[in-house]
Amino acid sequence: MDKLSNLTIPLIMVLILGYGLIKKVNIFDSFIRGAKKGLSSAARLLPTFVALLTAIGMFKASGALDVITSLLAPAASLVGIPKETLPIALLRPVSGSGAIVLFRDLLNNFSADSQLVKIAAVMLSSTETTFYTMAVYFGATHVKHSRFTLISALIGDITVIFLAPLVVKLLFP
Repeated sequence: MDKLSNLTIPLIMVLILGYGLIKKVNIFDSFIRGAKKGLSSAARLLPTFVALLTAIGMFKASGALDVITSLLAPAASLVGIPKETLPIALLRPVSGSGAIVLFRDLLNNFSADSQLVKIAAVMLSSTETTFYTMAVYFGATHVKHSRFTLISALIGDITVIFLAPLVVKLLFP
C-alpha cells in the first residue's frame, strides 16, 4: 500500500501529460497560463487576507476575546458549553489557525481525553472558517452580493457550538 501511495502523484502527472499529448495541447503554454491566473488571483485576494489577519491580531491583542468570553460564559455554562471552549467557538469562523492555536493551549493545560478537549475538538473539526472562506471564494469569483451565505454559515457554526457538548456526551459517556 505504501508503494502505491508513493506513486499516486507521479501517476497523476503522467496521466495529465499523456492526455495533453493525445489531445495535442501545448502543455507548457497551458501551464504558464494557469500559473498567471493563479498569481493574479493571489494578488487580488492579498489585501483581503492582510486585512483579515490584522483584524484577528488586533481582536486577540486588545483583550476583546477575553471580555466577550467572560460575558458569554454564564449563559454558555447553562447549556453545557465549557467556558474554556468559547474562545475557539468565537474565533473559528474567522481564523482556523487562530482557533488551532487556542486548541493547542487547551491540550497543554488539559488531558487529551478530557471532555473539555473533546468538545473543543468537535467544535474545531465541525465548523468552517466562514469569513475566510467567503473572502477567498467570493473574492476569486467577484461575487458582490452574498445573499444568505453568511447567515446560513453562521447558523451552522452556532449549531455546532451548541451540539458539540451533546455529541461528546453521547459518544464518550
